[in-house]
Amino acid sequence: MVTVRGVLVRSRAALAAVLLVVALSPVAEAAAGGQATPEAVPEAGAPPGIAATEADWTPPLSTRGRWIVDADGDRFKLRSGNWHGASGTWNGSGSPDTDADHHAGENSGRIPLGLDRASMAEIIAGFQELGINSVRLPFSNEMIHDSRPVTDDSVAANPSLRGQKPLQVYDVVVRELTAAGLAVILNNHTGTTRWCCAVDGNERWNTSRSTAAWENDWLFMARRYRDNQRVVGADLYNEVRRNVLDDPNWGLGDDHDWFAASQRVADRILTEADPDLLIIVEGINWTGVPVDGLAHERPTLEPVRRLSHTLVDSGKLVYSAHFYDYTGPHHSGATGTGETTDARYRDFSPAELIDVLNRQAFFVTAEQDRHFTAPLWISEFGIGGRDETGVKQRAWFENFVSQLIRTDADFAYWPLVGWHENRRGNGWALLHWDSSGHRMGLYDGDDWRAAAWTRLIGAPGRTGRVAPVARWSMLSPDHGDFVASRRMRALPDWDSGARKAACPDGQRLVGLSHTGNRGLCSDVTAGPPRNPAGGHEVVTDERHVGPGGDWASGYTKLQCPGGYFLTGYSVRGAAVSAALCTAAAAGGLGAVGRTVWFDRGDNRCAAPKGGDFADGRYKGQCADDEYAAGIAYTGRVGSARTPDALYCRKLG
Repeated sequence: MVTVRGVLVRSRAALAAVLLVVALSPVAEAAAGGQATPEAVPEAGAPPGIAATEADWTPPLSTRGRWIVDADGDRFKLRSGNWHGASGTWNGSGSPDTDADHHAGENSGRIPLGLDRASMAEIIAGFQELGINSVRLPFSNEMIHDSRPVTDDSVAANPSLRGQKPLQVYDVVVRELTAAGLAVILNNHTGTTRWCCAVDGNERWNTSRSTAAWENDWLFMARRYRDNQRVVGADLYNEVRRNVLDDPNWGLGDDHDWFAASQRVADRILTEADPDLLIIVEGINWTGVPVDGLAHERPTLEPVRRLSHTLVDSGKLVYSAHFYDYTGPHHSGATGTGETTDARYRDFSPAELIDVLNRQAFFVTAEQDRHFTAPLWISEFGIGGRDETGVKQRAWFENFVSQLIRTDADFAYWPLVGWHENRRGNGWALLHWDSSGHRMGLYDGDDWRAAAWTRLIGAPGRTGRVAPVARWSMLSPDHGDFVASRRMRALPDWDSGARKAACPDGQRLVGLSHTGNRGLCSDVTAGPPRNPAGGHEVVTDERHVGPGGDWASGYTKLQCPGGYFLTGYSVRGAAVSAALCTAAAAGGLGAVGRTVWFDRGDNRCAAPKGGDFADGRYKGQCADDEYAAGIAYTGRVGSARTPDALYCRKLG
């Protein structure tokens, strides 16, 4: 019996499960090679306009609003490609030693693809010809622990790697990529070493292993490359999706909650392993059973609008999404058995496609000064090459490239490396090598994608220094503590037994919801007002409400002492438990205040920044030039003791 979005499926349960397996299996369109095309005379190198790899950027990377910047504050656009293989190419049936049982007949040997056919130096030089500056490097959790040496055949073109374990080969690949000036993003692609993505035991981060084991693997990998500053990011997990029986979710607080799992491991990576890494979180790739009449969809990043991450280190979050022509917002990508009547992305007109893409992902960069505003990295997109003749497929690729250019989005093409024999094979890669080591490249003159790729790589975009921007951060202690402050994390529990929420260091609390326990933090206008030499106070009563200073008559007021401002709160159930107040720098706070009531409706300015931080709830918010100095609630009969008012005072 399968429960799908409240629909109880009995008689069709077995059929639905079978259709799910078929629908989410790697599709033929992405796997099959095609007919040969006449061999063209290769051109010498990349055409004019393809920029060389930028080697003059300064790590580490961080974010400012929607932009990724380097340590000098200059924009660093991820113009990336995926070098797959270390996460596995085996299809899951037949023998892992038989090439035919691997995706498109390409056997990576449990390491990045192509090392049997070309030297690592040649492969990396090919990447640089393409104009990319970074590589998404997938791995599996199994690879980390795999003690079997790679076969001699799998490293035939790189004999120095003989006898090495897969992780050791991965080490060398990371070293050589970064030595060439390329940035590397570590990508936890699968749990087991096999091709992704289907109902294959790798649907969630904890399908093939426990969440604790997954977190420990990430800490291991982050620490392993901590001293290499050109390893710039941790891409937490690939295409989180439904298994046969269960959907992933975004915020329910259970073992399938991808929001909670990614939030927790991200903070652990930053606090326990490497504070310099970008944290890359992909949205949910699929929920539901792809059968007409049953609920099913590709949520992507849409849930972020209602519930976004707030990391312990501001300026480290990047959101990501994947788009292919054969999939769709409600289409799994299947053809034939398991296919639904839903539109694929390639079925949309250019205008419709823009609307869908903006709704599903691009809004996180398009809408500024929101709790969800962040850089967007399209970490996978791609299409068949020479043998792709479909009009809709080709039009989709051109339209999608135009969207990337229009939005100045960061991107990573899938894949960079593939195999060919006599110019036939899996044509999706930009670079192919045959068994004799002969390369077939994007710019050989017979690949229709070359013009679009050149257009994408050479497109003008934001460059140079990016000014610091105000940060807006959501607090969501829905199911447990949500302490985004390093300082408070290092101190003893300040309200034992309560669920605690605290703003990131350098931000102040500016908004609360009447119900739902949500909060909004920012450093708008003032920047970080905290006194580094000062402390904090946990307020649980009205001791700091002075004579004649009753700003919420008849209500219990948790007010900060003079010279302190609100940076957090705690709740028990729905009820307010305590206010967390932090000492401000001298002269940073004013004393003139006003009461902002939000117990009967929203009370924010006409165009409040930060976005809707508590969807469907009443919210109160101080103005940009104010700070919150107190919370009021009532204990009257029938009241849940939820926040009813904020005491907002002018900044100094």
